[in-house]
Amino acid sequence: MSTTAEERPDERATEDDAATAEEPPETTVTVRCTGHVRTELDGTYEFEYTFAGDTLRDFLDALFEDYPELQDLLIAETEADATHSGWAPTPEELPGTWTKNPVGEQTIAYARILVNGRFNENERGFDTELEEGDRVALVYPFMFCC
Repeated sequence: MSTTAEERPDERATEDDAATAEEPPETTVTVRCTGHVRTELDGTYEFEYTFAGDTLRDFLDALFEDYPELQDLLIAETEADATHSGWAPTPEELPGTWTKNPVGEQTIAYARILVNGRFNENERGFDTELEEGDRVALVYPFMFCC
């Protein structure tokens, strides 16, 4: 006994459902820029940005693909790039819990990435989850010293 196309389950619908389930969500955030980042973007200080995914890592991957010059401006390649000499001695025992993003996920000295006003290091680093309408600030202030 043969089955007609109407009696057969639609295999394409099942494949389409699986593909849709695997696609990352699309998220739109407000990006705010200061200092050198704003200068690099020709004075743009705020814009909406839509990307595939829902983490800071997904956002940065997409942003750096569209604006590759920002990666060199913000992300440290080595531990030395992420560290500055500082102006005050560091106490031998620091209060509280101190953690750093792993190498390759650190910003260069003085540059910071904030999600809704909080440093990404104080959240989940590049794995910080982003929701529709969140604010991501790319901060690299102008520094001047005598």
